[in-house]
Amino acid sequence: MKKEQKVIYYQDELEDEFAGDNIKAKRIDGSYRYLREGAGGRFLHLFWYRVVAYPLACAYMKLHFRHKVVNREVLQQAGDSGYYMYGNHTHFLADALVPTLVNRPKDVYVIVHPNNVSMPVLGRITPSLGAIPLPDDREAMRHFEEALDYRIRKKDCIHIYPEAHIWPYYTDIRPFKEASFGYPVRHKVPVFCLTNTYQKRKHGKRPQMVTYIDGPFYPDAALPVRQQKKMLRDKVYNTMKERAKNSNVELIHYIKRG
Repeated sequence: MKKEQKVIYYQDELEDEFAGDNIKAKRIDGSYRYLREGAGGRFLHLFWYRVVAYPLACAYMKLHFRHKVVNREVLQQAGDSGYYMYGNHTHFLADALVPTLVNRPKDVYVIVHPNNVSMPVLGRITPSLGAIPLPDDREAMRHFEEALDYRIRKKDCIHIYPEAHIWPYYTDIRPFKEASFGYPVRHKVPVFCLTNTYQKRKHGKRPQMVTYIDGPFYPDAALPVRQQKKMLRDKVYNTMKERAKNSNVELIHYIKRG
């Protein structure tokens, strides 16, 4: 008998969360240390990011998803600049790994929910892996913005999941707000997007993940800031919507409640 397809019912594309981790997020206030650039911090980043995480990411994505990247060469158009990258949020583990793989040899720092630095053990490691949690007060916001400024000066990649919430194996692009596009407008740097799609394999039941890279998109300095943000958001959203059409496997069917 054929296994029935899993169905998830949702009400709000912007707010519903299906990660299922039930982590109690700690408050990110002015005491949170965003930059860890001392000798110890640099060593921990090198160890966890390059020695541990990168080889494991390569192995997992290759063995589990037969991961393939399409159009990665467009990243060369950023030249010697830091940049922002936006992606769809569809897998609890792959979403942490794919940005590192596609942007090598650049270091990648990911803007995350405080959940990601609140786990008992892993939460102590994720900052060394590049997690930048969203702030909860004004002083933390100042340190958060200083960290983004620093990473762009260092010519790193800052990755953002504008959908904000994980919808496992979702094959479309959910609507997202333009607020996060204020960062590349502020820094006047290029924007790229990645779209993870799920496609049939010739052999095996598990889908192949194929990641498409697009860009660069640039803010138009001749426009007011709000319009620059909207223009970037629309370019990224429409590009991702088009790429998402390449998915041809639906492991979970999402249905909006009445």
